[in-house]
Amino acid sequence: MKKLMTMARQFRDDENGAAMVEYSILIGIITAAVIVFIIGVGIYVTDAWSTLCNNLLPHDSNMTC
Repeated sequence: MKKLMTMARQFRDDENGAAMVEYSILIGIITAAVIVFIIGVGIYVTDAWSTLCNNLLPHDSNMTC
């Protein structure tokens, strides 16, 4: 019985599972932030490229970017 109680105490005091959950949440937050950053940079670059293209075209041209 003493061995069972010792094992139960060790299981209760083991924090590896909690640490793994915390790291998983942290990785999820970092991943979401990176995805939002990449999308934001993509939108900025697309807008800048379109503005540059439109500024380089002659104003009386029927061409579009």
